[in-house]
Amino acid sequence: MLSRSTSFSSRKYMPGDQYVVTGSAAIGGRFIDLGNDEIVQPLLSAREKTMEPVNSRPSGYFDPTGLMPLRKAVAKRLAAQTGIEWTAEEIVITAGSNKALLYAALAVLKGGDEVIIIRPWQPEVPPLILALGAVPVFVDAQRPRYTPDVSSIRAAVTPRTRAIIIHSPNNPTGAVYNRTTLHNIGELAIELRIWIISDECYSSFVFTGFHRHESIVTVHPGVRSRTIIVNPRSKCLAMARFRLGYLAASAPIARAVGKLQSRAGTTPSPAVQEAALYHLKVTEGHVERETYNWLVSARDIGLHILSDLRDVAPPRADGAFFFYLDLNRLASALQADGRIGATNDIARRLLKETNVGCVAGDTFGDVNGLRLSFGSPPEAVAIGLKRIVQALNSLRLEEPQVRSHHTEDIDMNNSLRP
Repeated sequence: MLSRSTSFSSRKYMPGDQYVVTGSAAIGGRFIDLGNDEIVQPLLSAREKTMEPVNSRPSGYFDPTGLMPLRKAVAKRLAAQTGIEWTAEEIVITAGSNKALLYAALAVLKGGDEVIIIRPWQPEVPPLILALGAVPVFVDAQRPRYTPDVSSIRAAVTPRTRAIIIHSPNNPTGAVYNRTTLHNIGELAIELRIWIISDECYSSFVFTGFHRHESIVTVHPGVRSRTIIVNPRSKCLAMARFRLGYLAASAPIARAVGKLQSRAGTTPSPAVQEAALYHLKVTEGHVERETYNWLVSARDIGLHILSDLRDVAPPRADGAFFFYLDLNRLASALQADGRIGATNDIARRLLKETNVGCVAGDTFGDVNGLRLSFGSPPEAVAIGLKRIVQALNSLRLEEPQVRSHHTEDIDMNNSLRP
């Protein structure tokens, strides 16, 4: 049974909705949103330049697999990134990476098939697999790096296993799978004839090693014919609301996905595709570099602040734009005192006492985790994280006791504000 997804912000959400209020990370505001999963940055001039050609696009029907010039540009960019040739016939432009993930699953799965998912997972993945009549099989990532153990993946494979979904750089953990892990997953997929769906949503954001993403098809070219890559273009441009992504796969899979998309009627608008094409052909990666440098600054600030945590190990944040805290040791101690029931309780308390939004790990199938985004402006990230560190460090200093209603009603925001 899927665990209930939980998030904490200043408004109420239905169970399963992991998002918090967007656009509320303004400096000086009472509430700081470190629970978002998009980048909030003032790149208005870059966005305006990217949008310059949009108004000149004529109206009318167009190829449901995407504009040919854009598919060619994506294929060229992907070839440069992976070291493997791609053609426009192997690319389908989609309305975001989630749509690409859906089409990938529809193309290779049938009812009763099993799909291996690494936990912590992205919240939308298990429900998607279940909706298709397939069966999610969970394999836990290994702490503290949160990378999968290939022997554990092998142990989870049955005759009904059809695919494995990998996600590196990872949301929520920020993990980046190393070459050995990727190669061994590729070997396993070839040996057991299973599909690899590689979610490379955060491929533009790798902060360790060679500071560049390595796809599984780069590490193990032999899995290219068994791999479907899904990726957004709008994420790396800090324009997640454009909902533009792509799917890359062998030509037969791409043709099947194109047919699915032509019936679904959700191809991205020509205007958005033109904007992405303009970025790929004209801006020469300027927006991506600006976004990356923005995140590097926020990450450096955040890691320095989080190094002051006492009962919680500081995160690695090798990729994506999330700090993922393992609260197991702290929560266990507080549970022994009878003061905290679970990490969800810690997250609720953080919101109440610090006015900082975060996402409890239960949203991702991990009762021990807490996700904090550094996609907000660095100044907001610094203020929010200082409050979080102060609040977490103070939990073990308190005497075990039942707090009165009067104490719970005290507004702690000013006392915890740096």
